Amino acid sequence: MRHLKHTFKIGRTAAHRHALIANAVCSLFQHGKIETTLVKAKEIRRFADRMITLAKDGSMSSMHHADSIMHNRDTVSYLFKELGPKYAERKGGYTRIVKLGPRRGDAAEMCLLSLVETDDVVKERKAAAEKAQAEAEAAPKTEEAPKA
Repeated sequence: MRHLKHTFKIGRTAAHRHALIANAVCSLFQHGKIETTLVKAKEIRRFADRMITLAKDGSMSSMHHADSIMHNRDTVSYLFKELGPKYAERKGGYTRIVKLGPRRGDAAEMCLLSLVETDDVVKERKAAAEKAQAEAEAAPKTEEAPKA
């Protein structure tokens, strides 16, 4: 039985589909975002989230597993040295899909697949917002005279 074995076929053979996904995941990690069709993005997101989860583990067997899927050692080493530790505190949801509308040539639904901000960036923004709010409250309040 094939329960819970859903995959997007994307109109390609299995080997072509695996190569396309591996290359797209490598491009996503190298550039931080890619523009693609919605169906491809949903399939790429599954593999990208798995690769980041492997990178969070950081073991040698996880690195070999990621290398067997992505086939690009430079990207795998970047994934394990840079991206894995950045997402260490995050439980999941490492990617975001933003719909862009139909493509002009064939009206395929296009989207932007990007990595979400890492935890340290979110913490920095929150600290900056709290600091700005504290400064705004500490500033002396001046009352305006009513206009006659």
